[in-house]
Amino acid sequence: MYESTFERKLCEHIKSLGGKAYKWVSPGAPGVPDRIAILPGGRIIFIEVKRPGLSDGLSVRQKKVIATLEGLGCTVWRISDMEDLKARLKADGI
Repeated sequence: MYESTFERKLCEHIKSLGGKAYKWVSPGAPGVPDRIAILPGGRIIFIEVKRPGLSDGLSVRQKKVIATLEGLGCTVWRISDMEDLKARLKADGI
């Protein structure tokens, strides 16, 4: 499965929960996560989407940006399959 196909499924699932999954494009700031998921109850999760089966796939820049966001208290997930997404959302009570 292509990353774009998986990303579309991820967005559809977030929408089915009553949320939004906005594409995050930040000119001048490479390495930001692919999506900002805004879920009912005000829960915000930054999501880096990776092709299913990819072991890590994060660039050095992406790792730095993720560390910065987490240092600010943000939740950042690296997601590569729907089961992982659903399990994390369930663990968060969503």
